[in-house]
Amino acid sequence: MSTPSQAQVRSRIAQARTVVVKVGSSSLTSPTGHLDASRLFALTGALAQMSAMGARVVLVSSGAIAAGFGPLGFPARPSDVATQQAAASVGQGLLMAHYESAFGRFGIRVGQILITAQDTIRATQYRNAQRTLERLLDLGVVPIVNENDALASNEIRFGDNDRLSALVANLVRADALVLLTDVDGLYTAPPSRPGARRIAYVPDVLSVLDDIEVGGSGSHVGTGGMITKLEAVHVATASGIPAILTSALNAGPALLGDPVGTAFAPLKRRGSSRRLWIGFAASPRGDLIVDDGAAKAIRGGRASLLAAGVVSVDGEFSAGDPVWISTEEGEHLAKGLAGFDSEEIPQMLGSNSAQLRRELGDEYAHPLVHRDDLVLV
Repeated sequence: MSTPSQAQVRSRIAQARTVVVKVGSSSLTSPTGHLDASRLFALTGALAQMSAMGARVVLVSSGAIAAGFGPLGFPARPSDVATQQAAASVGQGLLMAHYESAFGRFGIRVGQILITAQDTIRATQYRNAQRTLERLLDLGVVPIVNENDALASNEIRFGDNDRLSALVANLVRADALVLLTDVDGLYTAPPSRPGARRIAYVPDVLSVLDDIEVGGSGSHVGTGGMITKLEAVHVATASGIPAILTSALNAGPALLGDPVGTAFAPLKRRGSSRRLWIGFAASPRGDLIVDDGAAKAIRGGRASLLAAGVVSVDGEFSAGDPVWISTEEGEHLAKGLAGFDSEEIPQMLGSNSAQLRRELGDEYAHPLVHRDDLVLV
């Protein structure tokens, strides 16, 4: 597939039938941490315009913790997990109330979707999330998605809504991803530095990940920085989805294809959404170490991981959790979903299917990781 021009990428975004828009906390809140209704209303106006033009819109919105800690009396974002979760519990309701009012001006209904990484990594929950989002879009509802900060643990979480938005774009097979933040695009250096210039178009996001200097979160209420946004762009473009990064103030022009922000071309044709979700959605909980024969088969791309080729297991995980598949030298070959709990696997190592069936029963005569749940890295 030839690389499209900037004009072609921006045109695809303007003509997107399904678009995922992510807005960060700093774009919705005042410096003191309170939700800024005027900013939220301006954003919903731009999204309502896209909806009126026939686009299906999914909004991935940060802001629950930022909206909640002000009303709870905290002068700044709390640092401990329990208080952050309490603030998210309060703030999420406030956030949704404002969105319902703002979109209601245009006769648009909204629906709340709260997601955790653990909820969606398994096949059943993945399909449930996909089915719910698709039905909401079919009904003309704008789904408002957020990580379930009130329940998510630090060990198993998306960590920021940038990556979540790219995964949601993958989930709904979106035609475009728009990342809204507090800067107007990707710069050659931090924008405050003299000589820094905005990059209008990136044909290959992998080429800029190592070549430009980016900073962390510039606000006191957000959790992401430019690097997390570039990682989200990588997920989206690897899914065949063009992306644009710009400020929330430029939401309307960006959605209409105007030359604002930074546009990113898709890297390749769209692949399997579920396999891309497995590849990017959650951090592995353990490691399956394989011998040379199994490593060669895995590299071939269409082989399941059988117990006969595994020499050891590391970490504690449950069936359905993501795990690394690695060589004895420590090279990560693939990520996949474990077919068994970690404590079940040692007794299976080195045995073929016939031996497992004879010694442990039919329920053990299955791959440790099925090829449909395995993604090469």
